[in-house]
Amino acid sequence: MLFFPIGLVLVWLSRWNMPTRIIVTSGVAVLLVLSVATSGSPSKATESAQEATSSTEAVTQPPTTTTTTEPSTTTASPTTTPPATAPPTTTAFAPAAATGIQIGPGPQAIYTVQPQPAPGSCHYTSIGSHPLPDPHCTPGAISPQVTQADNNSTIRSRGYTDAIRPPEDITEQEQYASAAGYGYTGPLDVAEYDHLVPLELGGDPNDPANLWVEPPDNPNATSTANTKDLLENKLNDLVCSGRLSLAAARQAIASDPVTAYRTYGGESY
Repeated sequence: MLFFPIGLVLVWLSRWNMPTRIIVTSGVAVLLVLSVATSGSPSKATESAQEATSSTEAVTQPPTTTTTTEPSTTTASPTTTPPATAPPTTTAFAPAAATGIQIGPGPQAIYTVQPQPAPGSCHYTSIGSHPLPDPHCTPGAISPQVTQADNNSTIRSRGYTDAIRPPEDITEQEQYASAAGYGYTGPLDVAEYDHLVPLELGGDPNDPANLWVEPPDNPNATSTANTKDLLENKLNDLVCSGRLSLAAARQAIASDPVTAYRTYGGESY
C-alpha cells in the first residue's frame, strides 16, 4: 500500500473530500488516512486528523495560568456595650402610696431607731391653721395586737400607752430625721413627734408610717399640746363605751382629724 502512485491516491481521496495538505506535509499522516479510508469511515478519518493537529498545537503552546483573586471578606464583631452600673442604693424608709392605714409590727420588747423618709420628700397640708401629714409618708399604722374584741385588755387598760411607748432616746433621733423628711425648720420644743393613729386607739408605737413631726396649730404655742390631743381622748372614750367602732375611730382621725373633731366633738376645730 505504501507504493501506490501519488496520483491514484489523490483521485481516490478527492472522492471522499479528504484534504490533500495532510498527504503532502506528512507521510505519516498519509499512512494514517489511507488506513482509516480503507476501513470505509471517512468521517472518523477526518476527526482523527483534527485530533492529531490539536494534539500537536497543545504540545507546542505553553500552558496559560489563570490566577483568580477573591476579595477578602472581613466580618466585624458586634460591639457589645456593657450595661450601665446602677448607682449604689441606701437602705431608707421609702414613702408608700397613700393606700390607707397599714399594719405595723406592734409593741416591741426592745425598740430600735427606725429609718425615716428622705429629707424634703414629705409635704405638709393644712386645713386652716391645722397641719396635716403627707399621706404618702404617714398614712397611719396600727398594732396587730389591738382589736375590737380585746380592747378591754389593751386600750381600756390603765397604763397601756405608757407600757408600750418607745423610750425617748429612740424617738428623739427619729424626730430629727422626720423633721428633715418634712422640711420642718421650726422649734422642736413645740412640735410633737406624734402618732397619727394614737396609742389609745391601738396605733403602732414605732412604725415610721404612723409617726410625724406635727407643727403646732397655735402660732403662740409654748408646748407640744395640740388640739388633736383632745380628739384622741374623745375617740377613745367613744370606742371604750361602745358608741363608735374601733375601725371607724381610726379611719376618722387618720384621714381627716379636722372633720372628725367637728363630728365627734371639740372646741377649737
